[in-house]
Amino acid sequence: MTDHIVVERPSAHPGVQLIRFNRPEKKNAITRPMYRIMADALNAANADPGIRATAFLGTEGCFSAGNDMNDFLAAAMGGRGLEQEILDFLYALVKAEKPVVSGVDGLAIGIGATIHLHCDLTIASSRSQFRTPFVDLALVPEAGSSLVAPRLMGHQRAFAMLAAGEAFSAEEAREAGLVWKVVEPGRGRFTDAWPGGKARGQAAGGAAHRPRSHSWRSWRDHRPHRRGGPLFLRAAEKRRGPGGLRSLHAPLSIASRRSRPAGRPTPGANG
Repeated sequence: MTDHIVVERPSAHPGVQLIRFNRPEKKNAITRPMYRIMADALNAANADPGIRATAFLGTEGCFSAGNDMNDFLAAAMGGRGLEQEILDFLYALVKAEKPVVSGVDGLAIGIGATIHLHCDLTIASSRSQFRTPFVDLALVPEAGSSLVAPRLMGHQRAFAMLAAGEAFSAEEAREAGLVWKVVEPGRGRFTDAWPGGKARGQAAGGAAHRPRSHSWRSWRDHRPHRRGGPLFLRAAEKRRGPGGLRSLHAPLSIASRRSRPAGRPTPGANG
């Protein structure tokens, strides 16, 4: 349902577009219609000079538990691979021309965790927990996280999160560079925690373009083999097997070997 994502522009915070997960009964698990609304909102922000920044928020005690597994199961049973709504959202997130920030309280699982790799600033409550159970579900880390996380967090922490499935507390996420500031639940507001305070936070998008230093945008824009989009998204669109993604970073090759039958080579392991 469309009310599972609330998109609003609060009068108290001019220039800020809020995208809020609003499906608490399912721990804000994300469905295809929810992806569509978020993609449209991000694209609208690029075209609207009145929007200077976009903020992702969840509900009390839960940012998002990740993808709705019923949606994924239906796609897998139908042999459709990644649905277009998901791809459109990932493209919109990568191509956002204005600052994207996020506020986390409680659970941030799967895409609920990796989305913050693409945010310019994230604030989390002290009870937040970040986890990516990709290996447990026999999935390849999504949203370019196997490339972005090692660059942002370092190899050891990225492997612990993406391959070992270790949960990160809010403080551990801050130390890893995934979170900028940790606050107590219910104390203070997002704009108050922004660098320089409320007024500076509201004006931040006015002259800002999204920084590229921590993300894979700089890599994407300068790779000579790029043809119209990020490598991992082009691979997904062509419905290539996970071997096409393993060569991006060693941990995926190592993790994937554990589940492959003996004697079969791992695609991309030498790439």
